[in-house]
Amino acid sequence: MNLSFRALILWLGCPAMSFAQLTSLEDVLLRAEKNYQSIKKKEINIQASQERLQLQKTYYLPEVTLMAQQSFGTINAQNGPMYNQGGLGTAATSIPLAEQNWNAAFGSLYLANVNWNIYTFGKLTSKENIEIADTEVHQADLHQEIFQHQIKTAAAYFNLLVSQRLEKVQHENHTRSEVIYTIAKARAESGLIPEVDASLAKAEMSSAQTATINANDHVLDYNKKLADLLVEDFTDYQLDHYFSSNTPSLTQETASSSEIHPSILFLAQKMNKSRKQEDHLHTLKLPSLSLFGVFQGRGSGFGWNYVQDNAAFSSSYLKGIGVDRMNYIVGLNLSWNLTDFYRTSFKVHEQKLITKALDFDYQQLQQELSNQQSLSESKYKNALIKVKESRIQMQAATDAFQQQKALYENGLTTIVDFTQALYLLNRAEINYEIAQNNSWQAVILIAASKGDISIITKAITH
Repeated sequence: MNLSFRALILWLGCPAMSFAQLTSLEDVLLRAEKNYQSIKKKEINIQASQERLQLQKTYYLPEVTLMAQQSFGTINAQNGPMYNQGGLGTAATSIPLAEQNWNAAFGSLYLANVNWNIYTFGKLTSKENIEIADTEVHQADLHQEIFQHQIKTAAAYFNLLVSQRLEKVQHENHTRSEVIYTIAKARAESGLIPEVDASLAKAEMSSAQTATINANDHVLDYNKKLADLLVEDFTDYQLDHYFSSNTPSLTQETASSSEIHPSILFLAQKMNKSRKQEDHLHTLKLPSLSLFGVFQGRGSGFGWNYVQDNAAFSSSYLKGIGVDRMNYIVGLNLSWNLTDFYRTSFKVHEQKLITKALDFDYQQLQQELSNQQSLSESKYKNALIKVKESRIQMQAATDAFQQQKALYENGLTTIVDFTQALYLLNRAEINYEIAQNNSWQAVILIAASKGDISIITKAITH
């Protein structure tokens, strides 16, 4: 089915062919960026890191605690030391009594507490810098993911394109083999050539049909791969065959530094975050200065003279929940764990080693990308030469086929020579399509090594 007939069916609204669509490379790259699940996941990771950054900023604010407590119980106290280790303790405020009793009343405590780290010697600021660096790491990771996915999608686009072109080549080869069989059959029936010639021509036609089916299998496979990369339903993509008749055109403007490569920037941001973590660990050696204040109101069902008169209490709920006494306390607190001088030094050294390891990865990637640029540029030059040579081969094979066809039609050559010319033409056409496609695949390699997806689209000269 040719393209114009497909377009006619689409225009008539036939549902059977509604999946066919003309897809440009630029459109595919755009859809790849918007749809792929891993890209969406990394976008969510950025949002999560931004929320952590906002959380870290809240630690500049003072901690304010409000508490209201109402309780019921006895207040038997006893002289003696008490140490509470890691758990909740009980408090009974009274002078020790001569003996145990079970007098009980309500009591209440109302509390407002403020604790504000007014100066942390850079702890909060360095921690905020870590969260900022973490957000930048996730953003660089997203850009790297988008770039790598677009490179994969562009490669899949050209793989599908060349499979479609090879299917077309095999279809044309099948058409030519049908012509050979028609001629051979007519001449065999006329007794001009042996019947075996017709059988050989029929076998060649069958082989060409099988090759066409095999080529179609590859088209289906690459259709599926492209649909997966675009996160779309399996469809019959109709690609831009401009790339099959035109070679790319690269200019010196495509030269770029590996420093802007998304993978390089990702590692650079990871190193930056590691250095921020080093800075933060250094601040853990320093003290913290905080301002605190407490305002407290208490109520009790026990009277002020309860020790002298054990009957001076009331079990009334309303008597116990009022406020009878109020106190406040304000002050500054300087906290400095001197052991952290020794303990934190190991953490700092560990983080420096992590940064150093990342720096080795950074240098290695730079070297690999530099080598990849040189390789891809050499492959591009070779690809253009192969395109030129394949054109020469295809023209020669076409001339030879036309000559053998004319000779065979006039009984001046054998079926073997005719089919050999058919085979050579088919091989030359395949080599041309592959060489043409490889010239664009080489551009993808250059774009991948330089970290610039626009190199591919800039190579298009309409």
